[in-house]
Amino acid sequence: MKNLRPLGFLTLLILAFAFIQCSDDDVKLTTPVKIRLTDAPAQYDKVNIDIQQIQFHSSNNENEENGWKEMNLINPGVYDLLQFNNGIDTLLVDQELPSGNVSQMRLILGENNTVVIDGVSYDLDTPSAQTSGLKFQIHDDFLAGIEYKLWIDFDAARSIVETGNGNYKLKPVIRTFNEATTGAISGIISPAEALPVIHAVMGTDTISTIAEENGNFLIKGLNAGTYKLAIEPVDGYLEKEVEDITVSIENITDTGTIDIETVAN
Repeated sequence: MKNLRPLGFLTLLILAFAFIQCSDDDVKLTTPVKIRLTDAPAQYDKVNIDIQQIQFHSSNNENEENGWKEMNLINPGVYDLLQFNNGIDTLLVDQELPSGNVSQMRLILGENNTVVIDGVSYDLDTPSAQTSGLKFQIHDDFLAGIEYKLWIDFDAARSIVETGNGNYKLKPVIRTFNEATTGAISGIISPAEALPVIHAVMGTDTISTIAEENGNFLIKGLNAGTYKLAIEPVDGYLEKEVEDITVSIENITDTGTIDIETVAN
């Protein structure tokens, strides 16, 4: 009868490595994902949007129905878009999601969508948003262990269409941006009473905002490049352009105070 020899150190090392490799194959890589809601200002009292679901379409979702996976929305319900502009936003999603390529996201709305104009509330007709959802292209990667931050940016002013007879329809104009691949422009309008619409223009791309009551403004989600600011104040003030504003990734370009002249009497 042979005596069994104890396993050598090298043999044990090989077996341990093989066990770790097998265990790694079973590990599902995940990415911490944060999705925030922001808005370009509009001349309404309120724009109330009923957000019920956010879903994403990933290369890893073959087992999900039609490839779509629902995210854990922190607070489903009504959001007044006009509360989230000039750098203010609100967190919609904060969770670990499977790593991999993400092609699309979609926003599914409920029925409680309204616009308030001069103190009067009007229902917003949103049939397509309530059924199939509002789709927007992402085409980005959820990298394992690296936090992914995404903003959903409504353009409230362009998203509401008056259809006549006091009726309004929501035809959402939405863009998305990732902080790691975009920059921003900030500044102060003087006098603040000019309350201008401010357009950041580069080529055929235009992103807009409205200065706050104190004159401050912030335009986020801008691709790197050289921009022109086209400033359109309220009646009584002259329009103004500011050229050659350089935007770089992950930086805010501060234009300082921009003086607006009054119309000569």
